[in-house]
Amino acid sequence: MGNISKDINTTFLTEKLKALINIKYTANWLNSKEVEFFKPFGISPQQYNILRILRGAGKEIKVQIVKDRMIERAPNATRLMDKLCDKKLIKRIRCEHDKRVVYVTISKEGLRLLKEIGVLADVGFMDKLTEKEALQLSDLLDKIR
Repeated sequence: MGNISKDINTTFLTEKLKALINIKYTANWLNSKEVEFFKPFGISPQQYNILRILRGAGKEIKVQIVKDRMIERAPNATRLMDKLCDKKLIKRIRCEHDKRVVYVTISKEGLRLLKEIGVLADVGFMDKLTEKEALQLSDLLDKIR
């Protein structure tokens, strides 16, 4: 079992400071796991998030809506979507009435990739938590925000 004090070889002045550092340390650890997981699929965690947003929308939506719904607000969201278009995982559609407005939608290939990822997804490290603990953790993180 992890112990933040041992992992980074330090002591903390308060438990709140320890919790804050632990959240940041764990977030970085999770991000590394995500990057490693998505690498064989040729996409980043942020691109996966865009694909999930588009699948959930069920129809074409404005690029700005995708940006607003992203878990990690990426200033390079347009570039991320460019790469997804290049891989034929999403499609861009220009608004006929206003050429400044661009819509995006997930392609069949994008849906296929999400299905493949879903089958292979294994968040085994979350198995260390009970459902009750996972709910408690989620509630505590919500409380911080």
